[in-house]
Formats: sequence, C-alpha cells, structure tokens
Amino acid sequence: MAAVNACMTVGYVAQAAIRGIALDDCRIEMEGELDLRGFLGLDDSVPPGYRRINYAVTLEGDGSREQYEEIHQAVMATSPNYFNMAQPIQMCGRLA
Repeated sequence: MAAVNACMTVGYVAQAAIRGIALDDCRIEMEGELDLRGFLGLDDSVPPGYRRINYAVTLEGDGSREQYEEIHQAVMATSPNYFNMAQPIQMCGRLA
C-alpha cells in the first residue's frame, strides 16, 4: 500500500502543478483487510491478498473542489501503481 500511496501522491502533486495549483497538504489514507491464513498458506479457501482496498485523499491548497476532483480523476487514469492494483495484470516470474 505504501508504494501505491507514494506513486499516487506524486501524481496528485504533478497534476496540481500542471494546473498551477499550490498544495499545502496531500494525504492518502488507505486500508484493507488481509487474512494471514491465505498469506501463510494455512487455508486454501482464503485469498493471499486484499479483496478490497479503501482509500481517502485529502488535498488542501488554493484549488477549488472541482479542480481537486479533476486532479483525482486524472491520477486514477494515469497512475501506474493505481492501474496495477485496479486491473488484473500478468505476472511472469522465474527463479534465476
């Protein structure tokens, strides 16, 4: 979650800067439930990761609510880590 937050924070700051908006605060609070039985392989019926992640973004500065909403939509459309978390992706790992 920290990597997703960091990537998205860069997006919020960049999108605000593009629009000439000075941010005084950019904060993302994220939470999810992780059942360790899945992670530890103790129960095959329990997924090893998150099924849902909730987050709230706080933007404060000289922008309007409408501008912050536009920034929020732009970040969700362009953030690589948001994309990776929100869409199924193919992982092709190998032991080297």
